[in-house]
Amino acid sequence: MKTAELIAALAAEAPAVPAGVIRNRLLTALAIGGLVALALVVFWLKPQPLGAVVGQGWFWMKLGYAAALAAAASAVVARLARPGLSAFRGAAIVVILIALMAILGLGQLALAEPEQRLALWLGRTWRVCPWNILLLSIPIFLALAWALKKAAPTHLVAAGAAAGLLSGGLAASLYCLHCPEQAASFVAFWYTLGMLLSTGLGALLGPRLLRW
Repeated sequence: MKTAELIAALAAEAPAVPAGVIRNRLLTALAIGGLVALALVVFWLKPQPLGAVVGQGWFWMKLGYAAALAAAASAVVARLARPGLSAFRGAAIVVILIALMAILGLGQLALAEPEQRLALWLGRTWRVCPWNILLLSIPIFLALAWALKKAAPTHLVAAGAAAGLLSGGLAASLYCLHCPEQAASFVAFWYTLGMLLSTGLGALLGPRLLRW
């Protein structure tokens, strides 16, 4: 019997893991990792006075973008958690969301006065923003890696990247509680960079942490 046929036979005989079990594991991992990241925001980075920012459109722009990417990535993770499944549609949504945010950011720069464009793009925190998002994503990713390994994914690089993006999206959502930046062009570049760093780290670590 060929190796591929042996693997297929073993997979056919293995009992299927109920979808609810995988979903609950992933939700538990997100809750644990998210609470650790939230604690870092509260006790290390320090949140802004929320009463002053929750009524501002720029706050919801940042939060909506990061949360939308996290939601799209969560659908990809849920599919890749099952052996043999791909997630092209979910990945396409991720690309569309990033493209839409890029268009919004570029539009803001195009409408701004030339002398204001650099300040809008760099803001005040460009040196730390992507790295803070990456650091906040690490506890979330480690918790997700634990849950994904128990689900036995087969596309380890893709699953790791999707988990990294989900971790980065949730981390960026929590980072909004601290971040004072208001420009769409800042968010389109530096927030996206932070989430892509998390995605790349997930792709790199996926084959090592998710192997079963």
